[in-house]
Amino acid sequence: EGGTEALTFPALAERTGLARSSVYEYFRSRAAVVEELCAVDFPVWAAEVENAMQGAETPEAKIEAYVRRQLDLVGDRRHRAVVAISASELDAGAREKIRAAHGGLIAMIVEALGDLGHAQPRLAAMLMQGSVDAAVRRIELGVAEEPDVIADTVVAMVLRGVGG
Repeated sequence: EGGTEALTFPALAERTGLARSSVYEYFRSRAAVVEELCAVDFPVWAAEVENAMQGAETPEAKIEAYVRRQLDLVGDRRHRAVVAISASELDAGAREKIRAAHGGLIAMIVEALGDLGHAQPRLAAMLMQGSVDAAVRRIELGVAEEPDVIADTVVAMVLRGVGG
């Protein structure tokens, strides 16, 4: 709560009930806090995507669930805070950990793309994730299009190509 401004050591101490010195003991920087938030929250978000996919019966429905659930998570305030802070405060090692975690998401969709007959399902998954990432950025920017319109458009594009 409170966005990136709330992610200060005094605010963390107050919210957790720890002494300020204890917070400094656990975390060397705001970037370390973000890294820990990612380590805790990313598996939860990935499980939500996976659960959405498990409820889908066809490869197309799995792909749609994969895309839509990720876009739904953009509205999660923890996700917004982590993205905002990580844009400026993470070191290369932390960014690499986040990229690796996103790689786990890509692995979830490879089988569905293979079932659709893609000769290069892993490559197709990476390219599809690029489309999802672009849609996430559009939503985060608060552009003119509503999030549902962005979601519908990216789902149509990944399922039917740019021909719609």
